Amino acid sequence: MRVIGVDPGSRATGWGIVDRHKRGLCGVAAGVIRAAQAPLEERIRTIHQGLTHILLEYQPDVMAIEDMYFAPRYAQAALRLGHARGVILLAAAERGLSVHAYPPAIVKRAIAGHGQAKKDQVARMVERMLDWKKVTQSDTTDALAIALTHLCTRMSRAAAAPSMPKRIAISTMPTDSLGHPPDSLPGFRSK
Repeated sequence: MRVIGVDPGSRATGWGIVDRHKRGLCGVAAGVIRAAQAPLEERIRTIHQGLTHILLEYQPDVMAIEDMYFAPRYAQAALRLGHARGVILLAAAERGLSVHAYPPAIVKRAIAGHGQAKKDQVARMVERMLDWKKVTQSDTTDALAIALTHLCTRMSRAAAAPSMPKRIAISTMPTDSLGHPPDSLPGFRSK
């Protein structure tokens, strides 16, 4: 499975591609789409075009994106981020990708072990998980962490899912709602 993680921003949007193989996790590529000092509509066009190119080049199976955080005192920043996030979701929809959003605290908890982890702690763990020497840009580190969170969340869900019994017996023998054997049902006697 190939996941693209995206850390949205109206000036810098981080992205990172991570593969999950039978051997484990493998970082494929990462970078930042930089939108120059320009009006908002030009910046979001740059983000959309850049991400569309990346999606075509790397062909991910799914997108994981950082969920929006809103603080009333930063309303304007949240609105700008919403525009960037909108064109990111549009690019995913155009490619038919499912999108999974993760709040920052969940990403930090999945990668560094607790939801209040600092950026440098998350960066070190991303480097260790992918066996990369140094990831220098925080937007890139965040995007890789989001992709890893999706993969780790999926792996832990799969591990927690009840496994199928080794032997499945199909029987027409009556049982009660709790699956008790027939001898415990009133009026039923075994031969």
